[in-house]
Amino acid sequence: MRRALHFQADRIEMVLASHKVPARVTGGTVTPRLIRYHLSTPLGVKVRQVEGLSEEIALSLGSPSCRVYRHQGQVEVEVPRAQGQTVPLLPLCRRLAQEGPHGPATVPPTTAVIGLDHEGTPLLLRLPSPNVAHVLIAGTTGSGKTALARSLIASLALHNHPRNLQLLLVDPKGRGFRPFQDLPHLLRPVITHVDQALDALNRLVDEMVRRDQQGRDTPRLVLVLDELADLVQMGGRDMEHALTRLTQRGREAGIHLVACTQKPAAAVIGSLVKSNFPVRLVGSVASPEDAKVATGLPRTGAERLLGQGDFLV
Repeated sequence: MRRALHFQADRIEMVLASHKVPARVTGGTVTPRLIRYHLSTPLGVKVRQVEGLSEEIALSLGSPSCRVYRHQGQVEVEVPRAQGQTVPLLPLCRRLAQEGPHGPATVPPTTAVIGLDHEGTPLLLRLPSPNVAHVLIAGTTGSGKTALARSLIASLALHNHPRNLQLLLVDPKGRGFRPFQDLPHLLRPVITHVDQALDALNRLVDEMVRRDQQGRDTPRLVLVLDELADLVQMGGRDMEHALTRLTQRGREAGIHLVACTQKPAAAVIGSLVKSNFPVRLVGSVASPEDAKVATGLPRTGAERLLGQGDFLV
């Protein structure tokens, strides 16, 4: 493994040198899914110069893709591993329980376990946090979007009692959330029709107003929507209005939205997503434009992800 890493580092330096971009690989990180190389560049070298050579680097390494980005004052070259490993949810949750001093209580209330970050550290998403509140999961077919949403739902149910956390699942296709149909945390059976979804959202808005008046935020309510773009298109203005109200005022009332979409197009969900989803989990998308809408940032390289569970947070 070490020999292969040194070989790839040398190839990266050779490609850059051949295009008159002076840079050296100073280290890296190996995770179950990818290898990240740290580049040291002298003053005067622009990040865009290295970004523009991502295809040449991928070709030189025999890799299907390569992502180049700036992180904490240095340039990173991210290459997928030839044999990527899956990160199982339950062993990850057991690892968290073993690492903490008080067992399972190390996972805070209303907090989802969603995988490992680029350093190999367990990644937790605490929904009541002011910088989280609501979450957008975006990615094309094969990106791992549904598997990520299932992991989020399963980990929330695993670490929270039904009296403290209730779930409302909307699944227009009727397949993604079927495994959870007997979950005791469900506020009502999994919703599969748009008219039922609109009714449920309007009831949630009423509950939000009632909680605001009473100063309550418990039990926590988590609404998980699959195929957000389709729901907005089919539900029209009423659906968008209800979603906007919930995302703008829901956190103080203990109501959180997790919305999934495989079509993060600006024309469909741009206005809804722009300011209402502070956290984005973005897998492989179709184009740089979709990547920009989904992440809210330019030049993230989300369109270069290989899918199968690789996400940007």
